[in-house]
Order: sequence, then C-alpha cells, then structure tokens
Amino acid sequence: MKIAMLARNPNLYSHKRLVEAAEERGHQLDILNTTRCTVHIASHRPEVFYNGEACVGYDAVIPRIGASITNYGLAILRQFEMRGCWPLNESVAIGRSRDKLRSMQILAKHGLGLPLTAYANDPKQAEEIIKAVKGPPVVIKLLEGTQGIGVVLAETMSSAKSVIEAFRGANVNILVQEFIKEAGGTDIRAFVVGGKVVAAMKRTGAADDFRSNLHRGGSAELVKITPAERATAVGAAKRMGLNVCGVDMLRSNHGPVIMEVNSSPGLEGIENATGKDVAGMIIDYMAANAKVGKTKTKGKG
Repeated sequence: MKIAMLARNPNLYSHKRLVEAAEERGHQLDILNTTRCTVHIASHRPEVFYNGEACVGYDAVIPRIGASITNYGLAILRQFEMRGCWPLNESVAIGRSRDKLRSMQILAKHGLGLPLTAYANDPKQAEEIIKAVKGPPVVIKLLEGTQGIGVVLAETMSSAKSVIEAFRGANVNILVQEFIKEAGGTDIRAFVVGGKVVAAMKRTGAADDFRSNLHRGGSAELVKITPAERATAVGAAKRMGLNVCGVDMLRSNHGPVIMEVNSSPGLEGIENATGKDVAGMIIDYMAANAKVGKTKTKGKG
C-alpha cells in the first residue's frame, strides 16, 4: 500500500512508529504536513496538493490532526475521502470526537456509562448546573481542551461558581461534570483497533494532580480490564464511528464511565506500558480493510 499520514511533526514517537511498522510490512508511508496541504475544489476532480504537487496514488490516509488545526485538517481529510482514498478514521467521526458535548450526547443516547454532565450558556445558571451533577466538588472542562489542559477541580460551591463565571465571562464554552472520587486520580485507557480492545493501561496522576494525563506528569502501567470496561470501550468506538481510538474511562461505584474518546491516541504510553506492537496492529488493520472508495461513515448522530 501507499499511505499518506497527515501530521505536522514527523519526529513524534507515534508517527515514527507508524512509519516503522508500515515499512516493516512492505508498505510506503509518507508524512504530509497537514498545514502545507491545499485543496482544489472542482466538479468531478477533487484534488489535494502538497507543496504544490498533486497527491496521487495513495490507497489510504492516516489522519493525525492536531486539535489546534481540527477544522483545516478535516477539510484536507475530506478531500482525500472525495478522491476515494480510504481513511483510518473518517472526517465525520473525528469531528464528532473533537466536540466533547456532541460526543457525550451520542454516547448517552446509546446508553453508555458517563459521569453526570451539565452544560449551560448563562453564568447565572452556575449553581443550577453544579447541583445537577451532585456537586460540589465538580470538574469543569473546556469543550476544546486536550491533554488535561483546561480541566479544573472545584471543591466548593463558591470556587465552582467563580470558575464557571470566569470561563463564561471570557466567552469560553465549558462542561461541568461530577467528580468521581473513588477513581482516586487514576483512569483506564482502552486502545481500540477495528472494534477490538488490543491494549489497555491504567494511568495515575502526579501526586498533587487529580488529572491522570501522561502529558501532565502521570504514569502508566499494564492493567487487566473487566468485561464491562471492554464492552464500554468497544461500544464507544462503534457509536463514534472510529476504527482506531483511545477510550478513557474512570472506575466508578456504578461501573465504568467514559471521560473521552480520543481519535488520535498516542502510542508511546500504551506501547511502553503493555509491550504490545500497537502501531503494527494499526497497519495490519489498514492492510486488511483499506479499499478504494470505501468511505461511508459508520455510526449515527
């Protein structure tokens, strides 16, 4: 296969591993800086250009689109799809996952476990939404935040109201969620490829941080997940329409609850914690499933 990967930094562990795994299996994988791609929109001739040259001959595309360029990256990916290039994750599905509110609504619609979550536009409704999630304490999140950035734990009613009012005063959209105390600053990431959990790790936050993100100084270790956690992760991937994703869950007193479905999960933490060749599993899945023109989005919502 000839594969294009939309990514800005070729030196990231995840990107180097995917190149390595593809080449080991006899495939060609080219990294295209997403911001250097352009689209030429014309009837019957959708074209993608990279550094002024037409991108032709690609069988499949791996979107590794950074959150800061989501809209532009999805426009480029859609153009590849229009050309009949098979995407590892489709543009519509990635768009769903990047919208935290929409993804929560989709998952809730299908009965998947979630923390109590509230959303409001008017900061005067702060107390109402805090009580709706049985707080304080509550977790307040930016809708556009990634890697634990823009996530605040407010432990009192006054501090929660202050944070909500400050965010909304800056015209920033937020979610308010119940704080799952029993999780103890840990979460589970289940890595899903092709409808199966292929690896899982437990992430633990730094000593002074309730967030467990590895980018925030957390640590990771191999974990055996329960059948309920496995089913929740597979169900989340299916409902979001993602072939590959990381499903982040907390272990609550009432079962697994989903915190996020990440459409561009990193490979370094999961491969180091589990010793598994996750990059190779992704390439193998692509080789088995990539078919020109097979770009109908899965899932609903």
